[in-house]
Amino acid sequence: MSLFVPTAATITNQLCAPQHDTGHKNPHHIESTFTVSSWTSSIARHCRTGRLDRAATEFTRMRLAGVEPNHITFVTLLSSCAEFPLHALSFGVSIHALACKLGFHTDNVKVGTAIVDMYCKCNRVDMASLCFNKMGFKNKVTWNTMVSGLMRNGEISNALHMFDEMPQRDVVSYTTLIDGFVKKGQYEHALEWFQEMQASGVEPDHVTIVSALSACANLGALTLGLWLHRLVLEGSMKDNIRINNSLIDMYSRCGCIEFALRVFHDMCNHNLVSWNSIIVGFALNGNPEETLKYFYMMQKDGLKPDEVTFTGALTACSHAGLVDEGKKLFDMMIQVYKISPRIEHYGCLVDLYSRAGMLEEALTVIEKMPMIPNEIVLGSVLAACKDTRLAERLMLFISELDPSGDSNHVLLSNIYAAGKDWSMASKVRRRMKIRGIEKNPGVSSIEINGIVYQFVAGDKSQSQSDRIYAMLQILSGELILSGYLPESTSPNAT
Repeated sequence: MSLFVPTAATITNQLCAPQHDTGHKNPHHIESTFTVSSWTSSIARHCRTGRLDRAATEFTRMRLAGVEPNHITFVTLLSSCAEFPLHALSFGVSIHALACKLGFHTDNVKVGTAIVDMYCKCNRVDMASLCFNKMGFKNKVTWNTMVSGLMRNGEISNALHMFDEMPQRDVVSYTTLIDGFVKKGQYEHALEWFQEMQASGVEPDHVTIVSALSACANLGALTLGLWLHRLVLEGSMKDNIRINNSLIDMYSRCGCIEFALRVFHDMCNHNLVSWNSIIVGFALNGNPEETLKYFYMMQKDGLKPDEVTFTGALTACSHAGLVDEGKKLFDMMIQVYKISPRIEHYGCLVDLYSRAGMLEEALTVIEKMPMIPNEIVLGSVLAACKDTRLAERLMLFISELDPSGDSNHVLLSNIYAAGKDWSMASKVRRRMKIRGIEKNPGVSSIEINGIVYQFVAGDKSQSQSDRIYAMLQILSGELILSGYLPESTSPNAT
């Protein structure tokens, strides 16, 4: 997409300069008969097709024809600038300057709100706050826009403070916070605010439900996810395709693939996201046969697979050891559907060969990749590697890509330990210590009565840790009485 990005100084002079009648015949005399509505309509058409360069040119012609913009013209241009934050900030600043000159920035709430939104989306929340504070009148849209901008730019405490100051809060206000926390990976806070929304008596809309379901999926909060599903079934949103797609994703990621399948088959219509959700869901839950079955069913239903579809299908082949099927799908993606493989597709192919013990083929794929392999791609080969020399070579590349990464150092140490080379295993651990690389502990979680508890091995910070460890001791005793013998591990390998 080609964008015209004028400098602030040039465009401001051009737009803000008064238009004088020189006495000569105006080359734009025909255009001067156009109304502001005609010009704005033309500008809007270019904005809708993503041609901000042509919209800017048309706006300049409008000014040269002596036609003053109205609030709709300003909102149209500012909204288009907000859609291209990396390219259009300087032009947006110029439009803001002209709006200030004509008094629209404080007198017209729609223009003022559009200015705030433009600066927020251009990552200039400081300018957005200044403009917000200078506005004479603010409506709910203005407040919600400012809260959304603060959340988008990571200023969460300021966003919450702004939320508390809002004279009126509606479903958009709460959804802005919930969705903002989800996008920042703070899923517990997202669900806390959803519960706060429920307590305040504000009814959620489909956007709220989708955000809350996303939080449940990432936390594995099945109980709350079930409650949300019941809420949907009792209301008017049970046929909303976005909600049903989110339900499929939530149930799949919570390990309830049978519930996900039931939602899928109860849907009136399926779109590409619906099929991708169930295909990836089967792959995540270790059902390669069903993954491939629905992959081919989707095509019979008239839908073409995309990058996400092939990621799910290739993942299933990798986990099931279906080397020939995986190779066929990879070739199909390129030759039949003309999809350029991304790094995750190459990663699936490398993982497929690695799990099958075909390390030479895996390394050939890595060598021929059009992009630099990341630590995840190389790590899948390392995980399958039993040759310590090859493992050391791989670690040289991985260390360059991610010097602070811990997982692959631990893998290398375990490879030495598996070969009974305890001195080299200890050397890797000492090297980690010298470089300040700490092993990140794996976190487990369990949901009890709708609350998700997280814990790590040896964690005693939980309020009921005494009861938990007492029960673990009882279970360990029962296992020993049943004939279970714990595996012994060399202290050098831990």
